[in-house]
Order: sequence, then C-alpha cells, then structure tokens
Amino acid sequence: MNYRAIIACLLWGSAFAGAKIGFQYAEPIFLSGVRFTLAGLLLVPIIWWNKLDLKGALKHWKFMLLFAFVQTFLQYGLFFLGLDKVPGATSSIIIGAGPLFVAIMAHLVLKNDKMTLRKTASITLGMAGIVFISLTKGQLSGNSPVFYQGVALLVLSNIIGSFTNIMVVQKKEAHINPVVLTAFANFTGGLLLFGTSLLVEKPAIKVYPTEFYGALLWLSFISAAGFSLWYTELQKPNVKVSELNLWKFLVPVTGSILSWILVAGESPDVTTVIGIVVISLSLVLQQASQRRSV
Repeated sequence: MNYRAIIACLLWGSAFAGAKIGFQYAEPIFLSGVRFTLAGLLLVPIIWWNKLDLKGALKHWKFMLLFAFVQTFLQYGLFFLGLDKVPGATSSIIIGAGPLFVAIMAHLVLKNDKMTLRKTASITLGMAGIVFISLTKGQLSGNSPVFYQGVALLVLSNIIGSFTNIMVVQKKEAHINPVVLTAFANFTGGLLLFGTSLLVEKPAIKVYPTEFYGALLWLSFISAAGFSLWYTELQKPNVKVSELNLWKFLVPVTGSILSWILVAGESPDVTTVIGIVVISLSLVLQQASQRRSV
C-alpha cells in the first residue's frame, strides 16, 4: 500500500472545501495565485534545512519553467475557475476521473505502462460513478450552462494534469529533487496566476476575515505537502504512473465528505453517495488484483 500517495490524495480531497470557503471572499484566479505563491515559499525552509540540491535542479530551469506554466498556471487556473461554477462535492467527483486520463495518456506515451484488463475494469467502474453523479447533478441544477461550463473546465484541468504526471516520469533520469520541483512550480506558477488575476479580475487587495486566511494557509500547505509526496513517488524506478494515479479515486470521497461538513449549503444526497460507493469499489478491485499478482 502506497502511504505517500494516500496521504497526498487525502490532502487534495480537502482542497475542495477550502477553496469553496475562499471563494466567499476572493476571486478564483486571485485565490489560486496567492495559494501557490505561498505554497512555494512554505517549502523554502525545508529546502534550506535539508540542504537539498537546488543548484542541480536549476540546471533544468527550462523544464521547470515549462512545468510551472503547465502544472500550476494552466491546470490549477482552470481547476479554480471550474470549481467556482460547480458544487464542491460534485467537482471532487469530476476531478476523480483523473486516473482515466492518466491511464490513456500513459498507454499512448510510455512503453512500460500499457492498459491491462484489470486496470481497464477498475477505471471503467470508477468512471461509471463519476458520470452517474455528473449527469444527475447537471439535471438537478436545471441543466444550467454555468454548471456544464464548470464541468468542461474541470475535465480540461484533468487532461492537463495527466500530462504533467507524464512530464515528471519522462524527466525521472534528471533526478530533480521533488521538493525543489514543487517549490519552483508552485511559486513561479502562483506568480503567473496572481499577475493574470490583477489584469483580468482586478481584485481588491484588502484585509479579509480570519476564515479566509485559515482556508488560504490550509490550501497552501496542501499544495506544498501533497505535490512533494506525489512527485517523490512518481520518480521511483518501478512506479507506473497509471497505477499510482488510481489512488486519486480517494480524492472525490474525501472531497465530498469534507464539503458536506465544512461548506454551507452542501449536504449528502443519494446520487453522490452511490457514486462514492461505486468509485470506492473500483479502488478495492484494483488493490485486490494487485495482491493476487504479488
């Protein structure tokens, strides 16, 4: 069992509730920009204290700059824009479709990470739960165009996120420290998002309520810790990106439950609970199959 991946996914699942709280006080791109800039800064003391190879990593600055643009600016810019239009519990389910996109992209790009019958069955079951919830929620929202715009933005964010996973795997031989990569991507991408917000959203810089700062600090910690753990696993020699990403089926479960607990106006419903059960079964199927193959 991959405990680093599990912890990362549980952290990411809590981001939906934190973001929804932040949206009550700030625009989505502005919130995303400040979040990631702060997340990058949070990792600086860790890099310094552990004397991580910053100079070695910066030799690959072109890759790291491209990665920051794709992973933080594009993926999470779209994620926050989509999340602002879709309920927190529902959006966590849609983002839970990530393993499908990763598996398809890995099958097309990586020689040692092809689709198998077991993997296909697990992903199909997980996707069934996601599609069921998304379609039903859309109908309940009166087929609102805003809802479906949000779904489209989240799906596009998923596709880009799959590509960033492949980028890390393909750059594995460069041995870029995952904490340094996370700090650089978060800080640089966060600044790009912040600058975009100043041009597009024109946010009012002001003193916010304590609740906002609490949500912002938590979101920043999630980014700093979650991606550091995830990229550490992706860089291991025998890890297959498609199999590691199956743990992301935990994200919608955590996201839905915490949204129900923490976000005003969101509560459990039969549709989402059924979807969570189906998605959870897909993860159980994958893990059970792996145990039999060991």
